[in-house]
Amino acid sequence: MPEAQYLAGRILLAMPGMGDPRFDHAVIAMCVHDEHGAMGIGIGQPRDGVTLHGLLEDVGIDPGVAPDGPVLHGGPVEPSRGFVLHSRDWGGAGTIDVHPLCGLSASLDILRAISEGRGPRHWLIALGYAGWAPGQLEGEMRRHGWFAADGSSDILFDTPVGARWAATWRIHGIDPALLASETGSA
Repeated sequence: MPEAQYLAGRILLAMPGMGDPRFDHAVIAMCVHDEHGAMGIGIGQPRDGVTLHGLLEDVGIDPGVAPDGPVLHGGPVEPSRGFVLHSRDWGGAGTIDVHPLCGLSASLDILRAISEGRGPRHWLIALGYAGWAPGQLEGEMRRHGWFAADGSSDILFDTPVGARWAATWRIHGIDPALLASETGSA
């Protein structure tokens, strides 16, 4: 992969048999990828026992009109740090535009806006993130650990959590049942 081809705004899919059980069938919305490293939010697995209403109450915000739902396992790094991936119709202090996929916010302001019904039209909440040092992700991709898929807000906001991995493969014309768990070399 040429150095200038950064992956922010794309979706990473873990290849079968990548060797790290923490990322089995992982679906990661790539938010930052540059010469300093990479950061993405897992969007394919709910966090056991954590719901939006419970999270809001834990940070002292009345759930208000926010619908309750699962909080996602964003990744193994800083697992208690919260992130909101949301439609690009909302922006606040510190919001990062992850073009063309979504916005990324990590402040309590967006949680308050969601609970008050004035937040973004679409959103999902995750705890933790996946991070890579400079060049680390590129090395993992060369070893066939990840597939970089086109970013799609439909995958983020309109596809059920458990179906995102297979649905993203299918968008690319790939039947995930036919993927091999081992790769060879020529």
